[in-house]
Amino acid sequence: MRIANTVSDSIVDGPGLRFTVFTQGCPHGCPGCHNPETHDPAGGREASLEELAERMLANPLTDGVTLSGGEPFLQAAECAALARIAREKGLNVWTYTGYTYEKLLAEGDPARLELLAATDVLVDGPFWLAEKSYDALFRGSRNQRLIDVPKSRAAGRAVAWTRRGTLSHFTVPES
Repeated sequence: MRIANTVSDSIVDGPGLRFTVFTQGCPHGCPGCHNPETHDPAGGREASLEELAERMLANPLTDGVTLSGGEPFLQAAECAALARIAREKGLNVWTYTGYTYEKLLAEGDPARLELLAATDVLVDGPFWLAEKSYDALFRGSRNQRLIDVPKSRAAGRAVAWTRRGTLSHFTVPES
């Protein structure tokens, strides 16, 4: 997998203590992007699934994994494999994307659908500088949505994720 970086103890990329993978490569080019160094698909470095899984599981206090970018759906198969390992180990999975949930479904790309299926919460939509907000929970701009993927798949439409309890105790919805 081509990555820009990882953070082993993020508290801003979803609830609780998170292992965040910043994937390399992004086609969106959102003005004001927080991670412009991740746009070049040839940038960053290669990291094996084994390396990322080992680092993800190294801290027993980790609540979940966040796939960010860049654009994780450009490397959907690899990100889905890491997400499956995380879920098998009891971690929740958040995925950030500049695409919308509806666009990902409509494309029907098997690898992208696999990543969606392995995601608990999808933060979707491009970053809009005009909607930038430091108050938007786990989002850069107010237009972006927090989508509960298992509930959305069951309902056949996007269902908003709602915070339950304290941020440090995220419960993965039953699949």
